[in-house]
Amino acid sequence: MATDERDAGVHVLPLTVEYGGREITITPTLVETERGPILIDAGPEGAREGIRTHLRSLGYELTDVWLILVTHHDGDHAGGLAALLEDVDAVVATHRAEAPYVCGEREPIKGDGDRYPPADVDIELADGVRFPTLAGPMEVVATPGHAPGHVSLYLPEGNLLIAGDALVADGDEPLSGPKPHFTPEMEQATESVGRLADREIDHVVCFHGGYVDRGTERIREIHEELRA
Repeated sequence: MATDERDAGVHVLPLTVEYGGREITITPTLVETERGPILIDAGPEGAREGIRTHLRSLGYELTDVWLILVTHHDGDHAGGLAALLEDVDAVVATHRAEAPYVCGEREPIKGDGDRYPPADVDIELADGVRFPTLAGPMEVVATPGHAPGHVSLYLPEGNLLIAGDALVADGDEPLSGPKPHFTPEMEQATESVGRLADREIDHVVCFHGGYVDRGTERIREIHEELRA
């Protein structure tokens, strides 16, 4: 499923999976490049076959993925990474502050002691890094707070934000700030929303809630609400 006609080469991959003893819907994202697809977030353990099905519907196999970019280390984003890497010889990238949690040097901040299988990290990201894609340059935007090294991805040619968990779209509002219960550093997360509000955004993909046709105006409102 493409996000929007303005964003040829960006596809949301909604999945309903079991996680934490309940059923949740998540939205990894596929971004096409000349080298092949980039997968943004691996989902939890058990997500691999759903991702495989989505890729095949787009004319790809899992083996075509050359980069898996993990927005942060929470289990619903990184728990399925090791299983994916059994089938995919892909480069793994995440922010330098997230890498120790993904690769197993540290226990996940929100884990209960029964962590997901670790996976090696090949590239440690920093704010401002850009990847060329078929939808134009994709910029890494550091949005810490929900996790120490949480990142979002911004595609300025389509004014599209792939927010990870910096924003959510599965509540009463069409677009909201990060969930406080799952956000250890809410003040920092609020500052991150403010950083996003400074960009020209027309539409957003949230990992929880999927594609939303809302942008900068709503993000500024969220920032003000969080600051109040």
